[in-house]
Amino acid sequence: MRENDLMIIENFLENKEEALDIKDEPFEKLMFFYKSALKELETQINIVKDEFKIMYNYDLIDRIDTRIKEPKSIIKKMEKKKCKKTYLNLIDKINDVAGIRIVCTLKDDIFFIRDLIREMSDIHVIKEKDYVTNPKKSGYTSYHMIVEVPVRLTQRTIYVKCEIQIRTLAMDFWASFEHKVKYKTEQEVSKKASKELVTCAKMINKFDTKMVSIKNT
Repeated sequence: MRENDLMIIENFLENKEEALDIKDEPFEKLMFFYKSALKELETQINIVKDEFKIMYNYDLIDRIDTRIKEPKSIIKKMEKKKCKKTYLNLIDKINDVAGIRIVCTLKDDIFFIRDLIREMSDIHVIKEKDYVTNPKKSGYTSYHMIVEVPVRLTQRTIYVKCEIQIRTLAMDFWASFEHKVKYKTEQEVSKKASKELVTCAKMINKFDTKMVSIKNT
């Protein structure tokens, strides 16, 4: 959020340097901004989805998933970043409190959707990470964008940060499975399993590339 937006939010928070309390009223008020921004972003992306379906008879977007980060996950991420747990640091340093995942069919569609988002006049892109061209060592592939979304209040408009992830159906399957294996189980994942996950990710990348080739023949 921009500096002037922080000043507006301070009207709802008695002290932005106050220690973060996920059970307190100020935290609920702050989450209102993120939830509102996510609704606005989801609406715009759904319009794009429907436009290509109805106007061009093309399913550019297969589905859209949204989520607000769980309070405990916010605290955990702030601890990982080793930042003081205050409302100001939550706003300033945690970019993925509100998140939307756009799942498409083809790899080429990822970059087409990215360009559409860049061209949205009221959505401001502040950071991008291309894990499609340059996958993570784990094999993870997706395109990430941090954007500022307008939240139109009764008296003024403020901009709130949201994270956008764009990936193919195949990438999404891999990411979902990897998350379950690595984060949903209490047992440590073996080096062999991690290596196999990377191998599968490379296979999925070849699959996605082949699908684009088939479409273009």
